[in-house]
Formats: sequence, structure tokens, C-alpha cells
Amino acid sequence: MKTLGMIVEYNPLHNGHVHHWEESLRITGAQRTVAVMSGPFLQRGEPAITDKWSRTEMALAMGVDLVLELPVAYAVQPAEWFARGAVALLHATGIVDALSFGSESGDIAPLRALARVLAAESAELKAGIAQRLSSGASYPAAYAGAAAALAAEGEDGAALAALMQQPNNTLGLHYLIALERLGSTIKPFTVARTGSGYHEAAAPTDGVIASATAIRRLLLNGGPEAASPYIPAATLEILRREWQAERAPLHWEAFSQPLLNALITRSPQQLAELHEVTEGLEHRLRQSLYTLPQPSVEALLAAIKTRRYTRTKLQRMCTHILLNHAKTDMTPAELAKGPGYIRVLGFNRAGRELLACMKQTATLPVWVKLSAGSHPQLDWDTAAAAIYAAGMPRPAIRDMYADYLRPPIMV
Repeated sequence: MKTLGMIVEYNPLHNGHVHHWEESLRITGAQRTVAVMSGPFLQRGEPAITDKWSRTEMALAMGVDLVLELPVAYAVQPAEWFARGAVALLHATGIVDALSFGSESGDIAPLRALARVLAAESAELKAGIAQRLSSGASYPAAYAGAAAALAAEGEDGAALAALMQQPNNTLGLHYLIALERLGSTIKPFTVARTGSGYHEAAAPTDGVIASATAIRRLLLNGGPEAASPYIPAATLEILRREWQAERAPLHWEAFSQPLLNALITRSPQQLAELHEVTEGLEHRLRQSLYTLPQPSVEALLAAIKTRRYTRTKLQRMCTHILLNHAKTDMTPAELAKGPGYIRVLGFNRAGRELLACMKQTATLPVWVKLSAGSHPQLDWDTAAAAIYAAGMPRPAIRDMYADYLRPPIMV
């Protein structure tokens, strides 16, 4: 039996995710699914709208068999390291045959051609980048142009370069680069995205697929019922429960006080020691505090935003400040080592069989209970989960320390 691997956030799981999973099973011929899922904080530097346990339930209700947690050290990173950590986890299970991801192109061949060029980091690639930079191109344009020129082999290099300008293509490309560098036998596939784009804020007036951004906006403004046309019935029931228990919704403003406290009590020199605080941003952060119109994360992000830095970069930086992640712990050399363990969040009966297989095939320790071992990455995970739960509408100790108090979800 073939096993499909997917890399997900499910923030929350919606109809577009169901389409991707069903299409992935169809094109790969897989019968079982392993998902690597981000925990409380996500790749764009945002807290998840509901906790990792409820999102694991959503995945299992859809039909995923085994859910593994992507350590926060990789979950809140630029595409390169996010992909490296997630792909390394799937590879380390020893049971995954195929990886499927969504893309704008829906065509794996040109993305694989680009990935082979970029993974090799050849002298020709570096020379091509340097030549384009000297001609006045920006680094992203020079990088894309040089890679496309080498990968084209008589094809349209401009078309290949254009693929690298679209966000899902770019993330998928980094999955492929990670597979190349790991020498993995996992075979990649891609499914063309349908419906609204990821960042499209308005929900469609017809159809059943809306963007994740639009769905979260509906949830924040109108609760679970407002998003019901765009999410599976099981997701709706889980969201209703989380709203009623006041464990959700979460958003950045839930963390405004601890984030501002971290900024106020640290010197610029101390801030500069934290991950993603770069190029003098420590001074900009401190100086902005005196002129904020109100003590909110939104006001802070608006005050420090420049043309040089994307909002995503600044949100990730704020997440690392909130979580006290040191630069020295997340250098390229450290991140290149990969995850140190496989953490199980949930499984069904087929997932239990997959776990039994992993006892023979996994190249990392598989932890169903935290008492099974220790690792610095796990310390960051449990701290992130506790900080996240402290921001819930009704914080509870049992939620802050759920990593220690509850077993994986079994269905």
C-alpha cells in the first residue's frame, strides 16, 4: 500500500484542503496519508486560529491517518527552512512514498527542473546571479532568472522564471529542493489550486471554496456559522466546540501584552540576539514604542513596516521575540541538522499500523508521549504551546500544558 505525505497548517481545514487531499490520493494512487502539521504558530508568523489538537481532529475527521507535528523551529521560518524541516520529517518516517502539494502551475515537471538547478548551487548559477545583479536586477529577479536560464534547456526561460513569482509554486519548489538535497526516494506530485487565492480576503458569493484568509476573517467577525459554506461539517462542529469552550479564536492581538513587555524590557542589544531581528530592526522596534497610537500588535507592525521588509518577515520576527528564540539556536548550520524527533499528534486505526511500521523504518526517535525523550527543539515546542494557550480567550493550565497532560488523539 502506498503512503501519501502532505505538509499542512489547516488554519482551519476547509473545502479547498479536502479537494487537495482527494486529488492527491487520486494522482498518487496512495491508500494512506501522513500529514506533517505546524503547531501553534505558523509559517507566516501568525498564531493559529485554533490549537494544534483541534486541527489534528479536523485532519483525522477528513481521512488523514497519522498527524505529526512540525517543530516550531521550522514552522515559523522562511520557505526554505520550513520546507527543509517538513520534508526531512516525512523522509525520516521511512514509510512515505509520495509527497503532494498545491501549486498555481499544477505541473510538476518545470518545478522539478528548477529544483535540480537550485539544489546543486552550481558555479554557473552563482555566476548567472552575479551577472544579473551587476545589470541592476533585484536579488529575487536575478535568482529566478539565473535558475530559469539553466533549467530551460531550450524552453522558455521567462516562463520558468515567472513560476517562481507565485507563492505556492515557490513553496513547492522548496519542497522539491529539500527532496533533492536529502536524496529522498519520495516521489513528488502537485495539484493545481482551485478557487480563491490564499490571500484573497473576500469570500466568494458562489461556490464552496474560499481562501484561508477569507475564512479566518469570517470566523473572527461572525464565528463558526459564518464560515460554514466553506468548511466540512466536521470542521464546523470542532470550531463550534472550541468557540463554546473559549479556547478560540486566537489572533495576534491576544499576544500584544507579552510581546510589548518583551520589547520594553529588552535592550536593543538583547533584541538583536533574537532570531530574525536583523539589520538594525532592534532600534526601529524600540523607537516605535514611543509613538504607537495604541498598544497593539497591528499598530506595532504598521510602525515598523518599510518597503524593505514584508509583513510576513516582521510577523515572524515578532513571533521569535515572543518565544525568545535566540539567533544562535537557529543559524543555517543548526537548522540544516533537521528535526531531532518525530512527534505524534494523532492517528486512526490505519495510523496505528503506520506507527508500528515506523518502529522498523524511522531514522529519528518516534515520540507518542513526551516522557519518551528530550531535545532542545521539544523544549521550544512545549514553551510555544504554553504561550499560545495563555492567549486563549479563557486561559487554562490544562491547555497551557496539554503537551504533558493529554495523549495523542486517537479515532
